[in-house]
Amino acid sequence: MEDSRNLSKTYNPKDFEERLYNKWIEKGYFTPKIDKNKEPFTIVIPPPNITGQLHMGHALDNTIQDVLIRWKRMQGFPTLWLPGEDHASIATEVKVENELLKQGIYKKEIGREAFLEKVWDWTHKYRARIREQLMKMGASCDWSRERFTMDEGLNRAVREVFVRLYNRGLIYQGKRIINWCPRCMTALSDAEIEYSEKNGNLWHIKYPVKDSDEYIIVATTRPETMLGDTAIAVHPEDERYKHLVGKTAILPLMNREIPIVADEYVEMEFGTGAVKITPAHDPNDFEVGVRHNLEQVVVINENGTMSSLAGKYEGMDRYEARLAIVEDLKSLGLLVKIEDLNHNVGCHDRCGTVVEPLLSKQWFVKMKPLAEPAIEVVKEGKIQFVPERFAKIYFNWMENIQDWCISRQLWWGHRIPVWYCQDCGEIIVSTDEPKGCTKCGSNNLKQDENVLDTWFSSALWPFSTLGWPDKTEDLEYFYPTSVLVTGYDIIFFWIARMIFSAVDQMKEIPFKYVFVHGIVRDSQGRKMSKSLGNGIDPLEIIEKYGADALRFTLITGNSPGNDMRFYMERVEASRNFANKIWNASRFVFMNLDESLIDKYKGSIDEIRNSADRWILSRLNNIIAEVTENLNKFELGIAAQKIYDFIWSEVCDWYIELVKPRLYGEDEKDKAAAQMTLIEVLRDSLKLLHPFMPFITEEIYTHLEGEESSITISRWPEYSKDRSFDKDEKMMQYVIDVIRAVRNIRTEMNVPNNRRAKILLIPSKDEIKSSLEEGSMYFEKLAFASGIAFVKREDVPKDAVSAVVPGIEIFLPLEDLIDKEKEIERLLKEKEKYEKEVERVVKKLSNEGFISKAPKHVIEEEKEKQAKYQDMLNKIIERIDALR
Repeated sequence: MEDSRNLSKTYNPKDFEERLYNKWIEKGYFTPKIDKNKEPFTIVIPPPNITGQLHMGHALDNTIQDVLIRWKRMQGFPTLWLPGEDHASIATEVKVENELLKQGIYKKEIGREAFLEKVWDWTHKYRARIREQLMKMGASCDWSRERFTMDEGLNRAVREVFVRLYNRGLIYQGKRIINWCPRCMTALSDAEIEYSEKNGNLWHIKYPVKDSDEYIIVATTRPETMLGDTAIAVHPEDERYKHLVGKTAILPLMNREIPIVADEYVEMEFGTGAVKITPAHDPNDFEVGVRHNLEQVVVINENGTMSSLAGKYEGMDRYEARLAIVEDLKSLGLLVKIEDLNHNVGCHDRCGTVVEPLLSKQWFVKMKPLAEPAIEVVKEGKIQFVPERFAKIYFNWMENIQDWCISRQLWWGHRIPVWYCQDCGEIIVSTDEPKGCTKCGSNNLKQDENVLDTWFSSALWPFSTLGWPDKTEDLEYFYPTSVLVTGYDIIFFWIARMIFSAVDQMKEIPFKYVFVHGIVRDSQGRKMSKSLGNGIDPLEIIEKYGADALRFTLITGNSPGNDMRFYMERVEASRNFANKIWNASRFVFMNLDESLIDKYKGSIDEIRNSADRWILSRLNNIIAEVTENLNKFELGIAAQKIYDFIWSEVCDWYIELVKPRLYGEDEKDKAAAQMTLIEVLRDSLKLLHPFMPFITEEIYTHLEGEESSITISRWPEYSKDRSFDKDEKMMQYVIDVIRAVRNIRTEMNVPNNRRAKILLIPSKDEIKSSLEEGSMYFEKLAFASGIAFVKREDVPKDAVSAVVPGIEIFLPLEDLIDKEKEIERLLKEKEKYEKEVERVVKKLSNEGFISKAPKHVIEEEKEKQAKYQDMLNKIIERIDALR
């Protein structure tokens, strides 16, 4: 045991982080055993895309998950943190395509199979990289259960869901307006579009009314689509246009006759109150077109050029055509005016191309029947959002949900399990590849070329990863999962889809809690991005400061749902904290005497003093508070409390308080101090372990032996027997006095070798006895020559004073002090307490506060007022006495 405590002199995370992680994997600590008598705790990782490096957002997300998992593992739960990656269909295809282009290789030239081989090469490389990065962060995932959205098992789950939904009539093929990316040549879901404010124009165009001198003026932001107009719509109540409803307008440039229809979709107050209807290029116009049986004229091709139905503009790029159309309208005298307009423009989130709404034949999921039960489980509280406010975003999305376009014109992804008979036209939907046509028996079958939206597979992640559609032991035991940890930016992308998929397929919720965190911003509050060049690589931070420093920085800066700013100074502070723990542990180990500890182990409670009982009581309270914070997902608050306890109460106070005892001659006293130090260190390390796993494990193995591991040790529990209120109060008085004396000496620049007597006037006898009991600490920590309890009239006139709750303190520094300086200091103190009194008085005279605040809060404020007033009076007395 002695040798195991030789902790190296300096804290260097590179010496042990990798070694410890390998040990954890080797010992199988992260692989849970199924125990039907115990409740499991499960988290499925939000699978990172295989598009490259993990970034700071992943680091935050995975640190939060690891904190929860390590804490629950220590509490005795069989914990499963299931890792995996997402094939990220379109994002990966774009990345690989761009990589090949650098080598002069074109996707279409090499063909589908050869291209997919290249994507699989990419996949293996980046999955390994993601795994390595998570391991460096200390993520305690069960790697034996790692999954990938393109695994054969998950592929089977995807096909199974598709077939089930199709057979129930919830998946259908239809012509609808979809979001189309002309660059990637694929359909997009609403969630794959990023909107941003852009400067544009609003063009006001005159449409002649047939057989009259009248015109109807419409305004549009996209003049190129007018070539596909098939009507003009006005509101049925609009008096300005009632006489025109049912008549015909002439479509400028195309000279096509189009009807003027009445529809409630039109807003009378907006623009001219008349709108052009282009059913093939606008989702709202499409609905108007269905209601009025209008023709659908497609004038823009999938590659963003004008179609053969665009007349003389055929073949032009959509923006080139826009300029030509505007010029032609001008020359015909049909352009009324051009207004500047700041409006939201949708772009593909992967390549940045402006999205084109196009009429296209695609596969869709009917969403209303799936959304309703998914809304109910959140309303009923079966799934809870943390913080609660994010449920509103979820409801808003789900209650206004449109049918989901699930087909993508890509090669990488889950191929749609639909085959078309080339002889009789039969459509066969099957989980397995059909051997022949079910209608005519022909073998001449062709599979649908398209793949499914990447979210279709990740929507099944909580149950497909556990073996569904098979009834596996893992699925039965670990499902539903406990918590989903994710950023607020994918509530509707992913969370909503997992909920409705699970409720529909499993008839059960996928998780009980959704812990929503914000994004990590740079120190100026900007989003980290490649274009700004302000991204920070988590691996570089780990290389320089260690994984624990990065993890602790991310957690202490975090509160659920809120963005956080990342400062390098805070990483340094976290590294300093690790250093402090290391040095404190070395101090403890260097001052342990095993024989002495063994000798007095049986009588420990009798030989402990007030300082020992104080720190144990404080530790006991911290255990209760931290456990409660973690239960409420207040990880940042929990981490801060552990930090304050270890740094301030253990290192700055308790270790300093016990030094004279450790170096003294009293065997029993020495043994009590050593045993208390071990106990406090052990439990402090356990509380800190979920946040800083590596340093806590390294110190713990030096404390308990190499074969031990803090990873599987028991989480500390609050015990009433460890609550020593009397000792806490007593030590608080001692600490308050020492702190006040130190402050005075610092302000006065009194050297430490100049000792002064501390004169005390306690307000109660119990305070006096506490100070008497703690008198041994004043000499060492307050540089006192002794303490004395005096009456006010016995205080020397030139004494310097301080006031702490329940105690007046005086230091007779005689000619060491400039009287005027002391008065100046007291005046500052006076001003401080005057402000405190004023603040409390203001609060207590506020009727709003009095009527709303709980009774105990009002009482606390009244107590504060009395306390501050008392301190103020004493300071004023001292100023008067000095003057």
